[in-house]
Amino acid sequence: MVLAAAAGVAVLVLPLVALLLATPWGDLPALVADPAVLQALRLSLGTATAATGVSLLVGVPLAWVLAHDDLRGVRLLRALVTVPLVLPPVVGGVALLLLLGRRGLLGGALHAWTGVSVPFTSVAVVLAQVFVSLPFLVLAVEGALRGADRRRALAAQTLGASPGYVLRRVTLPAVAPGVAAGAALCFTRALGEFGATVTFAGSFPGTTRTMPLAVYQAMDTAPDQAVAMSVLLLALSVTVLVALRGRWLGGLPGTGAGTGRRASR
Repeated sequence: MVLAAAAGVAVLVLPLVALLLATPWGDLPALVADPAVLQALRLSLGTATAATGVSLLVGVPLAWVLAHDDLRGVRLLRALVTVPLVLPPVVGGVALLLLLGRRGLLGGALHAWTGVSVPFTSVAVVLAQVFVSLPFLVLAVEGALRGADRRRALAAQTLGASPGYVLRRVTLPAVAPGVAAGAALCFTRALGEFGATVTFAGSFPGTTRTMPLAVYQAMDTAPDQAVAMSVLLLALSVTVLVALRGRWLGGLPGTGAGTGRRASR
């Protein structure tokens, strides 16, 4: 078992080691400071932040619905929510294009009525990122809702609190660590999105060329710059995950730290 586990670790770690060894550390500041890299970085951070905001807006209510097994159709809804996790991202991009393209199911009518075309815009980047990253947030928040102590909510309802008050003042504060963890995972997944973005939004500098697309573009023309951007993305992702682990995961239901604290009480 130890040998098999070591092989698993090697599969995950050795590619990153190779990336770090190939990094031109001396030229890294200059490569990262290139205007094209900074442009792609700003676009990636902006769209990933917007995608996370949209995911929070619709994902938290969706997780609340999924956490109630007594509602009809919840199992089917949960299966639909998890489809983007197993669907190739490029297929998601094709699906978005067929939905919102000028000849798409909804995009044709939208363009005819308003003249607005969604594909190959920054909005398309955000929608592609939401499509692939929303399930991470929903499942994290659903797990937190299921693991939360419902006795406080029941006590508040018994004392006459309205459902809205219970949701705002009791339920959501109790699952805040789960929401934060889901948002962090959602952000990092959106930051690294490639397949759906390149299919639905294209790769136009300053508009839709995010960091992953810029890395792919630079692999043929400027390999050192591609490596530098890859290291930058790796650093951003690791920073988010380290912050997530240290501050939030320890308090999530089912983790040792959270269980220990509850047991000590």
